[in-house]
Amino acid sequence: MTDKPLKVLHYSPVWLPLTETWLYSQVRHLPAPIDNHIVCRSVKNLYQFEVPNIHCLKWENPVSYLLHRALFVAGFREGFGFFDKVAARIRPDLVHSHFGNNGWTVHKAVRRLSVPHVVTFYGQDVSRMPAVNPAWRERYREMFADEGTFYLCEGHAMAKALAGLGCPAERIRVQHLGVPVETIRYQPRAWTPGTPLKVLIAASFHERKGIPYALEALARLNREVPVEITVIGDAGASEESREEKRKIMEVIERMDLGPVTRMLGFQPHEVFWREAYANHLFLSPSITGHDGDTEGGAPVAIIELAASGMPIVSSRHCDIPEIVLDGQTGWLADERDVEGLLDCLRQCLAAAPEWDGILAAGRRRIETEYDAATQGRRLAGIYRQLVGSGH
Repeated sequence: MTDKPLKVLHYSPVWLPLTETWLYSQVRHLPAPIDNHIVCRSVKNLYQFEVPNIHCLKWENPVSYLLHRALFVAGFREGFGFFDKVAARIRPDLVHSHFGNNGWTVHKAVRRLSVPHVVTFYGQDVSRMPAVNPAWRERYREMFADEGTFYLCEGHAMAKALAGLGCPAERIRVQHLGVPVETIRYQPRAWTPGTPLKVLIAASFHERKGIPYALEALARLNREVPVEITVIGDAGASEESREEKRKIMEVIERMDLGPVTRMLGFQPHEVFWREAYANHLFLSPSITGHDGDTEGGAPVAIIELAASGMPIVSSRHCDIPEIVLDGQTGWLADERDVEGLLDCLRQCLAAAPEWDGILAAGRRRIETEYDAATQGRRLAGIYRQLVGSGH
């Protein structure tokens, strides 16, 4: 007996920035009986993130798109009339909003539909936004009052943070993000003492990524072991991001890392993978920013690269310790702890003869808890449970 089709309307204002590969993977790996529809303002990178049933305001009504964009820039956040039109047309069984702030934008419209609403929080929406703009705390409390709305997050640290904002704990579910493990070639890295250690850093330039601390630790390691550093990522449009780039470049200059550092800027995912297999180790020491910004869960790159057989050195931040088991599948330092990172790097190199066992354990953990197809089936199960329970 096969499950009956379930029509799910996903709301994401832009489908899809290059940094949200994980969202595409999440939708694409929902099992066949789930009939997915996307409602958005505009599309980007469709060559990489094409899915059926995209309902795009900019395509259907360019004038309304310009008006909506002007209102958004002016600070008007509530409501998205195009969402109501698409919902009336396709009559979904359930709505899934991606990011908490987007869930709030359409929560009244979903209430009018009388269908379950799933809202997934991913990071800044649970940390930085409520810290920088207290209005979001009140908006979230308003959304949390909707009894037909349920909340997903990547791990238990984020679940605790969400409950701290006033979300009823009984309506929070931990749903790990998945990566397509079957498409990720497992190639356990090996490093030979006496040869340069090739280290990959891959992240957009935000304070929460901890890149200056990573570079400080590598500069100190470089006095003991020759290192070659590859950085994929760059500053975005925000002043905060540009300021972080200035800090990164200052560390590179001050620590004389220029001759051993390649700055590749933003790159498509295929370049990320090419560089991943050409390097020995992934360094990703996330921190809590001064404005409260966090990963919320964990960088998806950690999941991907652990699946590929790459040693991970990271930090005890948010849900990273759920993915990287310290001393078993990788190494973790405290946040902002350069000495701790250096110690982790030394431990990693000392364990080089045993990397095969450590990396195999990391791959197994990703296969068990972070495989996209498995997580897609689990997400579909959540959908069916909510629809079937009459919420």
